[in-house]
Amino acid sequence: MQARSEIRFVTSFDGVQIATARYGSGPLVLKAATWLTHIDPVAPGTTQQALIDEFSAAHTYVEYDTRGCGLSQRRVDDLSFESWVRDLEAVADTYGGHEPFTLLGFTCGAGVAVEYAARHPERVRNLILFGGFATSYYSTSHPDPAVRREGDLMRELAAVGWGNSSPAFRQVFVSRFLPDASPQQWAAFDKLQRETCSPDVAARYLQSLYGINVKDAARRVRCPALLLHPKDDQMVPFEQGRRLASLIPGARFAPLDGRNHIPLPTEPAFAGFLREARDFLGSSQVPDGPVASLTPRQAEVLSRIALGNTDKDIARMLGLSPRTVEMHAGSALKALGCRTRAEAVLRATRLRLIPH
Repeated sequence: MQARSEIRFVTSFDGVQIATARYGSGPLVLKAATWLTHIDPVAPGTTQQALIDEFSAAHTYVEYDTRGCGLSQRRVDDLSFESWVRDLEAVADTYGGHEPFTLLGFTCGAGVAVEYAARHPERVRNLILFGGFATSYYSTSHPDPAVRREGDLMRELAAVGWGNSSPAFRQVFVSRFLPDASPQQWAAFDKLQRETCSPDVAARYLQSLYGINVKDAARRVRCPALLLHPKDDQMVPFEQGRRLASLIPGARFAPLDGRNHIPLPTEPAFAGFLREARDFLGSSQVPDGPVASLTPRQAEVLSRIALGNTDKDIARMLGLSPRTVEMHAGSALKALGCRTRAEAVLRATRLRLIPH
């Protein structure tokens, strides 16, 4: 069952309306917006849905559409990096209350999260970044002309092809974001690109994105930080992620197997992200509430689900039918009082019913 969202509009510093979605209850986990977002509707089986299921199980999870995209105000004058940071400030002021919160940043949202954490050290309890970078095409200290030209080309492709009915231009972005995705996943991502923003916004957004430089801000971050990066990321090279981690004092860096810039819920990189994030946030602590229990078979099936295995994979490993695996998984959800598999894995891990 999909978690129910509470849609709300927040007014940013310059009057731009930012669309936010709130799920669950508990300590706040706030995800900094990236481009190509659309908070409603949430497509089943997507990374967006998996993150909602994961964090809303025991937290208040808030995501929002960046200005110019999704449900946020589409016609905007300012699409600068500074405006993205100010939008995050507005959302954090609305939902953050007086308690420090966990700040989550994926891809270009990582830089926004780093800048916010540096400016507001008293507000951020933990920082989790995936696929981030400190500098981009236009902001390196000694830019390579070939690298600069690649950035120019990507902006030109966005300006020319974003509104085109043919997916040929947009597929350049899809192939770099999700090189290992299925044709159906490529088509879904292409649809998201078309629907989330206009060609003009896409090109202007890339112009600002390629100028990000948070090297100085990263050095000023004072909260615990976890950074994760796919080893063969086709969009942001692995070394850039490791470089960002080296700039944040005391940061923990976790390499993950994978090529997709955006990890799909079914791939090992996403399972690795969940394991590292749970460990980082101290999810081994047993929560209050009734004590649940699992049969050995239910625990075994749930453990393999936590590793990212499909029902068919688990059936083959355990010598069962996929239908039997599905039955054990359903029984585990019922025993734990959970709605989704991700929620059940999180609760079982916290109760130490399955290993990390």
